[in-house]
Amino acid sequence: MSANKSEMSLIEHLTEMRRRLSWFLGCFILCALVLTPFSREIFAFILIPLRATLPADAALLSVGVISPVLTPLKVVLFCAFVLCLPVLIYEIWQFAAPGLYRGEKKRLALFMGSAILMFGLGAAYCYFVVLRLIFRFIANFAPQAVSLAPDIDAYVSFLTRLFLAFGAAFEIPVTVVLLRFCGLVSLKGLKKFRPYLIVLAFVIAAVLTPPDVASQLLLALPMVALYELGIIAAALFAPRSGATTGEKAPTQGD
Repeated sequence: MSANKSEMSLIEHLTEMRRRLSWFLGCFILCALVLTPFSREIFAFILIPLRATLPADAALLSVGVISPVLTPLKVVLFCAFVLCLPVLIYEIWQFAAPGLYRGEKKRLALFMGSAILMFGLGAAYCYFVVLRLIFRFIANFAPQAVSLAPDIDAYVSFLTRLFLAFGAAFEIPVTVVLLRFCGLVSLKGLKKFRPYLIVLAFVIAAVLTPPDVASQLLLALPMVALYELGIIAAALFAPRSGATTGEKAPTQGD
């Protein structure tokens, strides 16, 4: 292949990548515009775990002058991004699929679908279980002389960090299986890494969650359990040595 042809091929790949990213960006903007009129309802929804532990007459504070406007918009943008993640993964799939073997295509599609599902499960676990327990713990252990009146911007930042943390934590089994499929680690290596993972899980939990032990356990223990699940899945589904990846996908010229 000539240098000129290789250069054109690279340009075509970059053009295709830009086109795929443009589709995702357009979807993100459209989703944000659709959600914006419902920003108050969305914001009220994410306040439910906090409202359940606050006194009935408690009110949230807005320290910033324009926080009452910007904070719900931040929530809308975050929700739009999460809702458009399947579109982003689909566009990545469409960009990478033509150069993959047929067996690799099936596995990549399975990994991407599993990643979306596990992130959603992590976010749901955070919202329906973790947040309620954290706020209940804070309300029970706060001194009686202290009135709970969280700042809305700080609350949204806190929620965003937790949602991303638990969503990413639930990707552990998908990541473990993917690393095993790519041949980057062995089952023996995964098992040897187990003690380090336990320590790492508690360090990450200590950084990302409130300083109480209960909140840290709510993140660290699922991370350890999900790592074990990933090892089991890797042992069951990882290809054996010398296994073929399947017939190569036809090129566009075929």
